[in-house]
Amino acid sequence: MYHEIAEELIKAIQAGKYTTKLPTEQELMSDYQVSRNTIRRAIDVVYQHGLLRRVQGSGYYINELQLEGKMTVNLSIGAGKSLVKHGPLTSKVVTFDKVNAAEIPLAKNMKISAAEELWRIIRLRYMNEKLYALEEAYYMRDVVPFVSTEALDSSIFDFLKDTYDIVPYSSDDFMSVATLGPDRADLMEMKVGTSLISLAQINYMRNNVIFNFSRSVYAYPGMNFYFHSAHLSSN
Repeated sequence: MYHEIAEELIKAIQAGKYTTKLPTEQELMSDYQVSRNTIRRAIDVVYQHGLLRRVQGSGYYINELQLEGKMTVNLSIGAGKSLVKHGPLTSKVVTFDKVNAAEIPLAKNMKISAAEELWRIIRLRYMNEKLYALEEAYYMRDVVPFVSTEALDSSIFDFLKDTYDIVPYSSDDFMSVATLGPDRADLMEMKVGTSLISLAQINYMRNNVIFNFSRSVYAYPGMNFYFHSAHLSSN
């Protein structure tokens, strides 16, 4: 229950419903008709995602992550999600086919059978008509037997949730600097040798089974990457 409330609070913050601070615990208890303990656990999830600041005796304030004119990707918001306020992403699909894991360099360092059959989806993602990222994603076909072409143009994770009730439970994230080779440079219409931030992700379901892995190379001007951390004693 508290995870569902946390998801609703996160969506409300992203939608701008709460711009300064959260309602009091008592107000949230009344809104959701749950106990104080449930509300506190939900708030703690939102806090761990880096969206709130605790002010002793005053409550929970919204942690404004967006800088004027810049894009912030919040790596603390949870697996498969990012904090995006500047408009929806659109897609241009470059490749949508089936491949074996043995053909994919990204799969070589993971515990995936070489014979594993994968969906391969390569697409250019745009924000406000500007190139946001080149995304290369793979989905295990034994977990995800079908992906609609309509989902490729928007959110594949939304499609997986609605169709298969697959929700990313955890992820491993690896950031690096990628130097564009001829193929990527051609797709992104950039010079060969251009250096950009790259994020590789491995996404797991609740049973710790991998269902997706991907690499995104970001090109949007003025991007920031944010990660929230806390002392273990405060968790």
